[in-house]
Amino acid sequence: MKKKKKIIISNRLPIQIERKKEKLIIKPSAGGLATGLNSAFDSDEILWVGWPGIVPKDEEEKEKIVELLKPMSLLPVFLSKDEIRNFYEGYSNEVLWPICHYQPSYIHFDREYWSTYVTVNKKFCEAALSIDQLSDFIWVQDYQLMLLPQLLRSENQTLNIGYFHHIPFPSEELFMNIPQRKELVEGLLGADLIGFHTFADSQNFLNACKKILHVSSGYNQLKYKDRHIFVESFPMGIDFDKFVQVSHQPKIQSIASQFRSHFPDQKIIISVDRLDYSKGILERLRAFLTFLEKYPEWHTKVVLYMLIVPSRDKVSQYKKLKDEINRKVSEINSIYGNLSWTPVLYFYKSLPFEELVGLYVASDICMITSTRDGMNLVSKEYIASKTLSKGV
Repeated sequence: MKKKKKIIISNRLPIQIERKKEKLIIKPSAGGLATGLNSAFDSDEILWVGWPGIVPKDEEEKEKIVELLKPMSLLPVFLSKDEIRNFYEGYSNEVLWPICHYQPSYIHFDREYWSTYVTVNKKFCEAALSIDQLSDFIWVQDYQLMLLPQLLRSENQTLNIGYFHHIPFPSEELFMNIPQRKELVEGLLGADLIGFHTFADSQNFLNACKKILHVSSGYNQLKYKDRHIFVESFPMGIDFDKFVQVSHQPKIQSIASQFRSHFPDQKIIISVDRLDYSKGILERLRAFLTFLEKYPEWHTKVVLYMLIVPSRDKVSQYKKLKDEINRKVSEINSIYGNLSWTPVLYFYKSLPFEELVGLYVASDICMITSTRDGMNLVSKEYIASKTLSKGV
């Protein structure tokens, strides 16, 4: 009998499909979740369910995508443009994301957001249940699918379901601002094991359960509807050996040397972030401006190389943030820059893996300034890449 595969379910697959001149191109996803889980993904043992990053133009293209991804053990869940707008850009990123990152002023409620969030979670449930020889172990990922554990549980009581929350879980006072707080908590309690990055996040969740559902908890577990549910912290890591080995390659050392040659007498500070208000990008730029004001002896001797990976730039707050970053970079460069020195070099793009590691190897400082983060992997990647060179 064929061995059952374990199943990972996330909003996005670890790849994204783009359409170029009627040809479908497969590219790796840039998100932290895909980066963190990719090293554990074995297509022989795991089936990954998620959105492929494209809206098919017809049924024929939909079938083509399914067949294209099948050898990679990837099962696509297709979403319409309205579902992407209301479920992902809307409820997930205009309600849950700002609450979980302690930014309630960014919340935007819309009635359609919630109804679509429910619909899409049900769509993911149907996709999982449609799998032949459904695995008895399913691992649900992140805040876009908080209803999914209970939806799966209600269809099949025998499943072993894990859920991992990749972003912070807010204090109970903040979480109470969400009108659908009860449905969300009950959704997660369909899992047998609920994981967070930090002890504080797990305790915030337990406190929310106590406040909303009046359930008692102790020793990182709670009892709900005659089931024992475990709540633990599991800080996410990276594939350390991969970064060490790649950073030692002559090709990467060459990329790093070439990069450094552009800044022969300067200290290089790099920062790598997705476009997001939780990453403290504007705060970092203000701090760098203050540094240049207070320490004129560092003029022409330091450069901030800032790489911002495009993300959610169709959401209004992110468009506004992008404009503010552009203005602040221009302000710093116009005040202090000259023909031979540009204090801030800012790029709005993602880099191929080898170039990114080369950038880590070449730089003197990696500056992370997140105001809230689930688990920042860039800091870990930077340290893993610096075994042959010094860096902070």
